[in-house]
Amino acid sequence: MRRTATALAVLLCAACGGAPAASSSPTTSAAPSSSAGPSDAPSSAALSSGPAVPPVAGIEAVAVQLRTDVAIGGQVQVRVTDTGSEPFTVTSVAIDSPGFAPLPDRAVTAAFTPGRTVDLPTPFGGAVCDTAAEPAAARLTVVRPDGRTEVLRVPLAAADLTRIHTDACAARAVLAVAGVTVTGLALEGEAVTGTLETTRGGGDGRAVTLTRLEGNVLYDVEADLPVTLAEGESSAEVGLTFTTARCDPHALAETKQPYLFVLGVQVDGEDEVTVDLPLDQAQRDTLFTLTESAC
Repeated sequence: MRRTATALAVLLCAACGGAPAASSSPTTSAAPSSSAGPSDAPSSAALSSGPAVPPVAGIEAVAVQLRTDVAIGGQVQVRVTDTGSEPFTVTSVAIDSPGFAPLPDRAVTAAFTPGRTVDLPTPFGGAVCDTAAEPAAARLTVVRPDGRTEVLRVPLAAADLTRIHTDACAARAVLAVAGVTVTGLALEGEAVTGTLETTRGGGDGRAVTLTRLEGNVLYDVEADLPVTLAEGESSAEVGLTFTTARCDPHALAETKQPYLFVLGVQVDGEDEVTVDLPLDQAQRDTLFTLTESAC
C-alpha cells in the first residue's frame, strides 16, 4: 500500500509538472507534438532552406531526441564531441535552425577533453513550416584553455530535428482543416467518460476522418472510431471511455507520459497523421482521480 501511495504521488507530480495550465474552458483543442505557429505546412518540395554551415575544427555536433526528451517535450540533446587535440568548455548552447523559431541560449557548464562526448539538453522553438530544418547549427559559447571566449556555429547533424519538424507541420496542416477537442470528461464509477469532437476550422471542405485512438500504459481508451467529418459538414463527435489499464507501483512510478494518447487523423484519403489527444489540466486531474480510486 505504501509503494502504491508513493507511486500515485509521482503520477500526480507528472500531471502537474509537464502539463499546461488549467483552462477556464471545459474544451481543449488538439495541438501538434511540437510547438507551432499559425501557418499551414507546405509540401516538402516547397520548403526553402538556409545556407550550408561551414565546419568548425575540433568540434562536431548531432541533435538526438531521447525518450526522456519526448516525455519532457520541446527539447533534444545536442551531442557535442571534442574531435580536436585541445580541451575546451561550453558555457551555453542553442539550436540555430531555419525550420524552428529561435530561442535564447541555454546556460550550461560542460568540460571537454579530446575524444569526449557530452549530451547538452537544448530546447527548440516552434516549427517554421515553410522552411526546412536543415542545414542547422549548434550555437555554442566556447571557452578555450587560454581564457578566450568564442561564439561558434557548429554544423548540426539534425535528422531527428527534421523528423520533429515534419511531424509537427503535418499535424498543423490536418488540424487547420478540422480541429479536435475533448469535452465533458467526468468520473462515472470505474471509468471516465466524455466526448471527442472534430470541428471544421475554415474554408477547406475536405472530408476528415479520426481513424484511431491509442491508450497507454496506465489507461485504456475506447471510442467508436473511425468517424468521418464528411465533406461540407461542420462537426462530428463520438463518445470516449477511459478505464484503468494498470495499477502496479512500477507502472505508476515509471510512466513518463501518463496523459499522452495518440489520435490518428486522415484528410480526404491522404496518409494518416498522428496528433496528441488534447487534455487540459482539469481533464488530466479527472483521469488521476480515476487512478487514485482504482489503485
